[in-house]
Amino acid sequence: MLKSIHLILICLLSVLPSLGVADRVVVISDLNASYGSTHYRQSVTNAVQRIGELDADLVISTGDMIGGQQPRPLLNLPQINAMWRSFEKVVIRPLARLNLPLAVTPGNHDASEYADYRLERDVFQRFWKTHKPALDYLDDSHYPLRYAFSLNDTLFISLDATRPGKLGREQFLWLEELLSKHGKRHSHKVVYGHLPLWPFAQDREREALFDEQLERLLIENKVDIFLSGHHHAYYPGAKNNVRHLSQGCLGASPRKLIGVSQRSPRTITVLDIEPGKEIKVTAYRGETFDDPVNLESLPRRIKSRSATLIREDLAGY
Repeated sequence: MLKSIHLILICLLSVLPSLGVADRVVVISDLNASYGSTHYRQSVTNAVQRIGELDADLVISTGDMIGGQQPRPLLNLPQINAMWRSFEKVVIRPLARLNLPLAVTPGNHDASEYADYRLERDVFQRFWKTHKPALDYLDDSHYPLRYAFSLNDTLFISLDATRPGKLGREQFLWLEELLSKHGKRHSHKVVYGHLPLWPFAQDREREALFDEQLERLLIENKVDIFLSGHHHAYYPGAKNNVRHLSQGCLGASPRKLIGVSQRSPRTITVLDIEPGKEIKVTAYRGETFDDPVNLESLPRRIKSRSATLIREDLAGY
């Protein structure tokens, strides 16, 4: 009898690794307040606390962690450093106590590509090189502006996308090579950046990448999800077998989705990733981010001049 049980246990242990590991990733975005502010809304603190209750494996920020890019006068070095110290206190340290790595991507308010904000971009790079999370990097030669890593069976790629318009040729070729080299050995692929590929929100219809070549690359390499911020409005859409997930903001200025009269709520997004299955997406709203967003409360589609995004449940996800 004992010998039979022992044999069964050995068989089970040999099967378990092939079943893969389920991972939970929490996505946050646009935490900043006004230009130069070192204060964060209570919603940011509440979101971080809620993340601690979700048994997550990773946190991703899709940009705008501080309130830079002030037009005039430009922010100086002490002001920029003060904002990052505040972010460290409010977000990084609490997540570190939970042993949660924070994978970030540059936003226009913390690392704008425009020449006027070179200082802010330089500080962003210095700051994150000293706060680099312990991840299984596949390419970190351009960290923290763009990089790639594995989380078990999922490939994550962060893009440097802080201003409207197509990816530069160098970055596009870098992404193409990464997907070609590492894509097939991962069951899931998630690409994320600050600006979306296509518009989601009112008054931001011109603030996207509008990159058809990038879209074809995502389709050809069977990328599951493209995560973005910047539009301050939650929407899980799909187009040509790629899911486009726009994050609600945690900081200032929630926006209205295209075709909607009410502002989007502040949200956090949870990705539950299991090998062999579609990634499950759940967004949470409310003061303590424990109220799931009802998909039926969102428009069936987001239609702009450049693209139509179908709500993911209606697209078969």
